[in-house]
Amino acid sequence: MFSALELARNGHRVVATMRNLAKRTQLDELAKQGGIDRNIEVRKLDVTDFPSIRPAIDSIAQAYGQIDVLVNNAGFALGGFAEDVELPELREQMETNFFAHTQVTRAAIPVMRRQRSGLIIMVTSISGVCAQAGISSYSASKWALEGWSEALRMECLPLGIRVAIVEPGAFKTDIWDTNVHIAEASLREDSPNRERVRRFRDYAQNKIVKRDASEVATLIAKITQDANPNLRYVIGPDAHIQKWLKHLLPWKLYEKLIIRELGIGETD
Repeated sequence: MFSALELARNGHRVVATMRNLAKRTQLDELAKQGGIDRNIEVRKLDVTDFPSIRPAIDSIAQAYGQIDVLVNNAGFALGGFAEDVELPELREQMETNFFAHTQVTRAAIPVMRRQRSGLIIMVTSISGVCAQAGISSYSASKWALEGWSEALRMECLPLGIRVAIVEPGAFKTDIWDTNVHIAEASLREDSPNRERVRRFRDYAQNKIVKRDASEVATLIAKITQDANPNLRYVIGPDAHIQKWLKHLLPWKLYEKLIIRELGIGETD
């Protein structure tokens, strides 16, 4: 939502897609308040309904004549220790956070190829370069997207298509409240990790300082104005600190620090 509003403010004609159109109310109200409602069209698209993606993208291209920018930012977070995450849960995480982005992108590339221009922005996470205990499935989906996007950039550059990755830290979005899922087995009485999950959840909800998500939207809008964008953009002080610590500290010291900070040690 924030990205759609910021891009519309910057003069882009935005087609915002969402699975449930009943959730468009806030976007519509904010767009109207800002006088940019004419710059935003909302369409229904479930990015995990793979057969519907290409027709949806083709319809947008036909309606507007071109697609200059694609922002992939759909996703949810699956919490729970790897031991407790069942295969169907892991598959759902990968389908939404990874496979969906690949298929939306694949549908947009032929349009951009014909134009000999275009920009694809992948919103991943600092967890895509610094895996986080307690959200191993989420981290895996973001790592996969990071690798795919890095290769995609080199493949698309000769076609005039640019690819950039945005790696946010903790920001105030529904991915960590209404859109967070906990692995079912982690919540059962017989889970050996039940208490550790509770401590991790308390840390995520109460100790992490989450910044205004409009900062990420502002960065995305700025990237669209760059004729030669970087591959990666880290945003958020926590993201910069974590990436810095991982690269500078010996691994054994780094992992002890993270375990202690998250409170997930067995004897805490």
